[in-house]
Amino acid sequence: MPMNTPPTHRLHTPDARAEADEREFEAFAQAQDPLDIEAATWVARRRNGLSADGEAELQAWRNADPRHAEAFEDMDATLGDVQQLPDDDMTALKAGLAQAPAARPPRSAEPRRRPWLLDCWGQFFPQAAAAALAVAMVGGGWMGWERWRQLPTFEQSFVTQKGQQLTATLPDASADSPERGSTLHLDTATRLEARLYRDHREVRLADGQAMFTVKSDAERPFHVRAGALRITVVGTRFSVRHTPSGLGAGQTIVSVEEGRVRVAKADLADGRDDVLSTATQTHAATVELAAGQMVVADDAGHIGPVTSVTASSIAPWRNGRISFDQTPLAQAIAEFERYGHTGVVVRDPGVAALPVGGSYSLKQWQRFAETLPQVLPVRLERRGELLEVVAQ
Repeated sequence: MPMNTPPTHRLHTPDARAEADEREFEAFAQAQDPLDIEAATWVARRRNGLSADGEAELQAWRNADPRHAEAFEDMDATLGDVQQLPDDDMTALKAGLAQAPAARPPRSAEPRRRPWLLDCWGQFFPQAAAAALAVAMVGGGWMGWERWRQLPTFEQSFVTQKGQQLTATLPDASADSPERGSTLHLDTATRLEARLYRDHREVRLADGQAMFTVKSDAERPFHVRAGALRITVVGTRFSVRHTPSGLGAGQTIVSVEEGRVRVAKADLADGRDDVLSTATQTHAATVELAAGQMVVADDAGHIGPVTSVTASSIAPWRNGRISFDQTPLAQAIAEFERYGHTGVVVRDPGVAALPVGGSYSLKQWQRFAETLPQVLPVRLERRGELLEVVAQ
């Protein structure tokens, strides 16, 4: 079962005034046109100075929707007018936030009009106030806005015990498709933390394996951090495994069932885009996977070649199965141990390395052990409560 949802907490700020400013802005922003807030953020960022990558990101945002470019130009002009206000008027403008009206109608329902300062600022207060906050709260910069945008709107930890599985749905349904959010299907002995932000969604898989069915939302990409990897999608279904024991111990395995997934080293600089999608490349910094493909990365984040995987081989544990293909015996036993105590041990390194295959029910560890002498040069010896696999 999932752990209790911890409260969504704010990032700590240097002093009480900064915390009060964040609370004030968050309360204000919740009632405003999201496009106004987004546009004001971009305007403030650009006026504070954008890197080449930041400028490219801005242009991509402007080009994504004609309304974005229009909102940006309009907010840029508004912010310019607000910056010229006398200090007293700026103070009054900010103080008026407490009496700010509810959100305006959508932009498509009203004509674009400006300027609206001083003599008519009451009628058009929300946009002017959004622009004012970019100046008054952060001294003309944009870090206060970024700090607000980086606060999670939801966060929860999920843990499954040995032998337990869990399915959970995140509250990230989009306005275009509000009926259901992304689904997390956790396997046994899995720990992860999910956080939703205003501009992205993030899951940190600390241990175990999970299947993700991600709700499509181009405005909020979905990231999974596992080991040294960062997996990014918009909407798809894929599996991530990162365990210290059992199959692929110490590695991170990503398998795609539907859609496309980008896999990169977690410390890869934002904006870097050296995607290598051919299966012949090894140790690529970033790869893109399509349905029916998978990669394995080591603990340092070195990504191996892209390989094919059948649909039935992706997260078979969802159907109560466990599969082995030329798997060392010790790893196979360790995999069964992830689901429950077996009492089966192997101490001889030569026996431990013997390969096994086949598909079994998660609860069939005893049948698995009993068939070993039929397929391998081994025998079973009872040693108290343990059953040891020894050489023939």
